[in-house]
Amino acid sequence: MSSQARFLLVTVLALAGMALTASLGLWQLDRAAQKEGLASAIAGRLAEPELDGLSLLAQGAVQPDAQALQHRRVRLRGQWLTQHSVWLDNRQMDGKPGLYLLTPLLLAGTEQAVVVQRGWVPRNFEDRTRVPEVPTASEEVQLQGRIALSPSKLYELGQGLGGLIRQNIDLAAFSAETKVPLAALTVLQTDASDAVLKRDWPVINAGVDKHHGYAFQWFGLCALIAILYVWFQIVRRQRQA
Repeated sequence: MSSQARFLLVTVLALAGMALTASLGLWQLDRAAQKEGLASAIAGRLAEPELDGLSLLAQGAVQPDAQALQHRRVRLRGQWLTQHSVWLDNRQMDGKPGLYLLTPLLLAGTEQAVVVQRGWVPRNFEDRTRVPEVPTASEEVQLQGRIALSPSKLYELGQGLGGLIRQNIDLAAFSAETKVPLAALTVLQTDASDAVLKRDWPVINAGVDKHHGYAFQWFGLCALIAILYVWFQIVRRQRQA
């Protein structure tokens, strides 16, 4: 291969590498902008006034577009339906495996209930079927929380089984099973952790800094390709000439 052909090949490869790395950097900046928009929307919802049970239902919580209410703060009054409590297995908090306790709360003044994610307990490794006793008031209670969708689904074999400890929960199926009208959302209870249940729910983080870091790396690589090309294909060739 002649020196001229080699020069053209290296030039094409360098330009292609610069175009690829620059486009990846721009893509990361675009992702960061999207995440910033999401974080701003979440912050706006958290800043809105708290919803009570009646306001929650009036906002359309039983409709499929309940996602629009996600992250709104709520203050609910109602009665625990402890006979329908379930534990979700293989859930983590602070990097440790455990279970979430979910209990329907019958909203005061209505015949509608909402599933409350009441908190987390660590896994009992000696007896995986054993769960702690959680003191639960039988009278009307008041709690604070924020709206969330149904807990994320984990992989499970088959169609999944009912029972006290479960891998996943489907709100519509759970409503049919318990014969309790359930809102199409859940509430993360945010009151202070008690003696049994821990409520250090993950902080909402859009991960913008991560995308900025990736963009810096891609743009840095693009600049490195350009510097190496200029040095070896232009400056060095001129010196040799």
